[in-house]
Amino acid sequence: MENEFLPKIGITIGDVNGIGPEVLLKAISTSRINKICTPIIYGSGKHLSRYKQFIDLHHWQYVGINEPRQAQSKNSSLINCLKGEYFELELGKKDPKAGKLAFDALERATNDLKKGDIDALVTAPISKENIQNENFKFPGHTEYLAKKFDKNQVLMLMVSDDLRIGVVTGHVPVSEIKNKLTKELISEKLRIFIDSLKIDFGIQKPKIAVLGLNPHAGENGLLGEEENNVIIPVIREFTQNGNVVIGPFPTDGFFANGSYKKFDGILAMYHDQGLTPFKMMAFETGVNFTAGLMGIRTSPDHGTAFDIAGKNQADPNSMLSAIYLAVDIAKKRKEYVELETNALKHQKIDLENLKKEKH
Repeated sequence: MENEFLPKIGITIGDVNGIGPEVLLKAISTSRINKICTPIIYGSGKHLSRYKQFIDLHHWQYVGINEPRQAQSKNSSLINCLKGEYFELELGKKDPKAGKLAFDALERATNDLKKGDIDALVTAPISKENIQNENFKFPGHTEYLAKKFDKNQVLMLMVSDDLRIGVVTGHVPVSEIKNKLTKELISEKLRIFIDSLKIDFGIQKPKIAVLGLNPHAGENGLLGEEENNVIIPVIREFTQNGNVVIGPFPTDGFFANGSYKKFDGILAMYHDQGLTPFKMMAFETGVNFTAGLMGIRTSPDHGTAFDIAGKNQADPNSMLSAIYLAVDIAKKRKEYVELETNALKHQKIDLENLKKEKH
């Protein structure tokens, strides 16, 4: 369609010695991608050209650009983020130079996202250890992006066709979870979750399940008081305000008996409580979405997989799903803004008519 919105999707290269370049290349070389968006890679063309030899993708080409506005939907564009001389790939190994390239690509892409020059960002996997530097002292993408967008809280949200699981505490050691779980934190994460389900996923009245922290959701205080003292009061408050928030549920039974199918979203208390069942059910197509940011960011739900890097074994489906979700959310947000703008216009007209009637 002539006026169809084709969002500009920035895609960072990740750690070039992992499977990031492989899943990126396999994903954007599919014929459908350029029909639904304008892909812009942030990385190194020389490294991608070298990497495509390992996966027999000789036909793929890119167009080098300096700014996102130069990108055209019929092409795959690339913004060079390699500062300094080319370095050889060391597939499967942690090379500080690869960590620097991963950071420089992420930094440039994030700045473009903040400026609105791209509509969404998809991040290929990084080595959280290898990327550490003076400007990146974070346990992952999520925390880095929260800082860049000046957000005290965002929500790590794992998304597939059938599941949306958010986590209250993300990359936090197990020993610290109990002390970090407060009514205020759970409330903030729930608010972000509800807003995202409405705006980013178009669900007008989302139904959210909340998981307990302790075995059997505390067994009425027998196995822990966090449910009674922290989680249940928050659920009660949200319910009284007209939200559909139910729980706390014992995690094992909730997933084992299929209760998760009845909800639009599930809020887990900590990382592995949410990500373990999610990856068991949706590892090949799952997406990590950072809810609560002004900008849109998604990523595959897997890591660098150094052990299979360059062996043409990496499955691109999670990367494809991350791109598709970024496109869908960009369109949903555009529709939401247009609806809100139209509503304000009608409200203004109604007020003006009311003033005329009074006179």
